[in-house]
Amino acid sequence: MKVADMSKKRLIDNKNVTEVLDILETMHPEAACALDHRDPFELIVAVALSAQTTDVSVNKVTPELFRMYPDAESLAAADPDEVMEIIRTIGLYRNKSKNIVRLAGKLVSDFGGKVPHDFESLVTLPGVGRKTANVVLAEGFGVPRIAVDTHVFRVSNRIGLTDEKDVDATEETLMKRIPESSWIRAHHLLIFHGRKCCSARKPSCDKCGLNELCMHNNL
Repeated sequence: MKVADMSKKRLIDNKNVTEVLDILETMHPEAACALDHRDPFELIVAVALSAQTTDVSVNKVTPELFRMYPDAESLAAADPDEVMEIIRTIGLYRNKSKNIVRLAGKLVSDFGGKVPHDFESLVTLPGVGRKTANVVLAEGFGVPRIAVDTHVFRVSNRIGLTDEKDVDATEETLMKRIPESSWIRAHHLLIFHGRKCCSARKPSCDKCGLNELCMHNNL
């Protein structure tokens, strides 16, 4: 078999992409943003804190964090050591405390204390990369985006929605194959599928509704 043929074989047929999303919707109707937030400011801080730690852990520290620093102005003026004490139960808390204070400072100095709603401005903020910017745009402002985290990357390439080697290419392919109106929902569904069923070490294929379509099972 030629390499090109093998590459094609790894992809779910275009006509079945919507069916994949429908099955995931049936499996994970509760799929939604797992980070507690009330506005774009709380969202962008929570997403920044969530790197290399669980959303559950972040949700445990943010109520006190946002009680003490409810907006960009107050967080920008905070002592990073005091912020560190509030978030010390999450991973990389030392660096994250400095980063979110710097992020808040940039919001105040460049954007009037408000979270910008365009990608180019978001990625100028300290600690905000492509994934975080896409999450903020989609969840905070309803802008169609697909944020590719470790779950989305793993699941998309394992089941055959994509066949890519990096997150940027995976994002690009997902945007081509999934209708734009479904981008935000697909992001949540793929994350929940990665957490609840299609785990990194031992996917629960016997419980998965995608068995007949999944390229992991049909290679």
